[in-house]
Amino acid sequence: MTEINPSLVFASKTQSELEKDFDVKKETGLSSDTILQRQKKYGKNILENKKITGWHILLRQFASPFMYLLLGAAILSYFLGEKIDSLMIILFIVLNTSLGFYQEFKSENILKALKVFLKSYTIVRRDGVEKRIEKSDLVPGDVVIVEPGDIIPADIRLIEVQGLEINESVLTGEAEGVTKDTTLQPKIKQIYEAKNIAFAGSTVSSGRGIGIVVETGLHTAFGKISKLSSETVRVSSFEIGMRKVSNLILKIVGITFVFIFFLKLGFSHTQSDFFEFIIFSIALAVSVIPEGLPLVVTFTLSHGAKRLAKSNVVVKRLSSIEDLGSIEVLCSDKTGTLTENKMRIANILENTKNNTLFFARLGSVMPTREQPVVNPFDEAIFAGIKKTEIKTIQSYIKRTELPFDPIRKRNAVVLEHKNGCELVVRGAYEEVIKLCSKVSAKNQKEYKQFIFDQGKSGHRILALAHKSITTKSCDIKSEESGLELVGLISFYDPLKESSLEALEKAEALGVKIKILTGDSKEVSGAIGKQTGLLTDETMVLTGEEFMALSEPEQREAVEKYTIFARVSPEQKYAIIETLQKKYTVGFLGEGINDAPALKVAHVGMVVSNASDVAREAADIILLQKSLSVIVDGIEEGRRVFANNVKYLKATMASNFGNFYAVVVASFLAGYLPMLPIQLLLLNLLSDFPMMSIANDTVDKKELEKPRQYNIKDIFLVCTILGIISTLFDFFFFGIFFQFGPDTLRSNWFIASVLTELALIFSIRTKGSMFKTIRPSKMVFSLTIVATVLTLTLPFTQIGHKVFSLHPPTMNQLIIILSALFVYIFCTELAKRYYYKIEKESE
Repeated sequence: MTEINPSLVFASKTQSELEKDFDVKKETGLSSDTILQRQKKYGKNILENKKITGWHILLRQFASPFMYLLLGAAILSYFLGEKIDSLMIILFIVLNTSLGFYQEFKSENILKALKVFLKSYTIVRRDGVEKRIEKSDLVPGDVVIVEPGDIIPADIRLIEVQGLEINESVLTGEAEGVTKDTTLQPKIKQIYEAKNIAFAGSTVSSGRGIGIVVETGLHTAFGKISKLSSETVRVSSFEIGMRKVSNLILKIVGITFVFIFFLKLGFSHTQSDFFEFIIFSIALAVSVIPEGLPLVVTFTLSHGAKRLAKSNVVVKRLSSIEDLGSIEVLCSDKTGTLTENKMRIANILENTKNNTLFFARLGSVMPTREQPVVNPFDEAIFAGIKKTEIKTIQSYIKRTELPFDPIRKRNAVVLEHKNGCELVVRGAYEEVIKLCSKVSAKNQKEYKQFIFDQGKSGHRILALAHKSITTKSCDIKSEESGLELVGLISFYDPLKESSLEALEKAEALGVKIKILTGDSKEVSGAIGKQTGLLTDETMVLTGEEFMALSEPEQREAVEKYTIFARVSPEQKYAIIETLQKKYTVGFLGEGINDAPALKVAHVGMVVSNASDVAREAADIILLQKSLSVIVDGIEEGRRVFANNVKYLKATMASNFGNFYAVVVASFLAGYLPMLPIQLLLLNLLSDFPMMSIANDTVDKKELEKPRQYNIKDIFLVCTILGIISTLFDFFFFGIFFQFGPDTLRSNWFIASVLTELALIFSIRTKGSMFKTIRPSKMVFSLTIVATVLTLTLPFTQIGHKVFSLHPPTMNQLIIILSALFVYIFCTELAKRYYYKIEKESE
């Protein structure tokens, strides 16, 4: 995979080497002339996302084999004089593309409305002075100054820091802040290892830093991930399924027509006979090809999108709704998705009564409008401040401090108040306890047990100590002894309220859950235990451990492990690619680091506050932070899938059954047993009730597990029921052939429509059509309308003059209706027997 962290090469360079490479001095920055030259060379410091226009969305509607097939049939029909046939096919195409375009265009507009177009600024040194400029105007070599609350505008090699801590969760997925320094770091490979580089998109939690811009725009780590996601081409499971179905139909129709063509060529005595058969063949092709399939699919998907919209879900691409239903493995980032990405206090172990939080507050900076709290630990501490305590804390004046140091693993602050001065130390227990006196072995045992218990839960520990001192501006290091341990505070990143319920629902739906996070193994394992995804919190695999495995071992690992910790963007990508070799994979992410995984997954999903790049790569955007919405979406996707398969089976079984019967009858009768216009009307009357399946009710059993297009199952069901339809067509042919062409055509037309309508109710369930869930009102209503039209049209002038239909006698109608009841009994019996065998073979 392409290296996506080009800035890491600068981690091993000294300040003088950097200044030489970029022709800049830390004290003065770049000159105006140099800036202009570099802006021409490197361009704007922005990420250019591909714009989606109305034309893109419109052309996307034609990216279907069925659409090409229908367009070809329409053109051919028109040139052979069958203009009504051609116009009806065009009508299907126009309806389908219009619905699809409307739905997707509306979704794109909603996405545009979500984007916030605000200018961002940063502080730089140029021409020897500090100035505020737009981030987009930055160039490599600019000297940038960052402070708390700033979003890093480009990849910056730090050359001076003062207690600088940066939150890189948008890149690494890890909520805990990273302390930065200027130490040289040769041979580092991962973002989270780089202590002397501030990456674009990350946020300054505390402290101050000065650095030189080394990469801008798409060349930053942030930009490279964006580029990787845009270069990834996803083929959805829905598209794969449609291709399989299309290929099956095309092969059957193609082979049959080649055979019939040469057979008819030998039987045709005149040129007019041959051309008449060609026109008849086109009408047969139109009748057998499920031209309503694109329309039914669009209807079902649009209906699903409408239902999801009520839950504040934006669907960018309609096909992704059905893909939701086929998800077998749902991969999710942890931070901000399962958890709130906001630290809270879990427990406090106090050595002295009720003052641990007080000293913890003294050891941090009181938030102001100019300097808000962005350190997640301080946010948690200040959340518990009482109004009565604020004035007391504000009476302390900070005189000097030593910022948190990763080597010392603590920070120290000297504060003055009316009773003297106070030294407060906060940090890792093992370092703070060394500075304390008069700590009994019993107490130390109690502290260690507390740390052990909290660590098992994935909590982070902060130790507090203090002592009174006599000087205001002392050498803190010389005073860091003889401290009194105040107590310990444990912090946690809480689960969202909806996460547990959503994970349970997903499991009930047969969806496997995999967590891909940038957090540590311990914290990830604890979250896994809390959610019930793990019984053993040590069953966590890191991204590096995964990448070190061979390909067969990686396939075993994605089956064995549920949680993957410390994963980089490339590793997320690789894990999902490995899973896709066996499963249909959905991925729910949030940060820029998730963009490649979102793009490669069959279904990419993000929450509403995700980064722009992540939103661009996703198929579905949640306007509510709730995993339960995704689970509901999976259920909706399965409902859409079930209805699409119903239509496929119903239309293919009836169409192919009728197709072969009419072809054979055309040879036996010596004339066309059904006229082209009658075939098209038959197709139209049966298709509209079938297409109403788009919003049909679905049996709960159809939603219990992920499903994909099973070509073998579709083919077998259609073959079995198609044979039954063919046999009954031969029955009608045999009964009515003796009465002449007009009677045969009219009665066969009526019988064909009625049997196809009956098949809809039989095929919509695997069980008995009389015991299953009731059909939707639309399915029932349109079936009644089609039945009435079929029975009354032969008695009208339009039926007689336009469609050459003649009214049947009462005896003929009794024969048709009696045969219809026998047909229903036979299809129910065959269906029951088939699904019984299928169940036994599973």
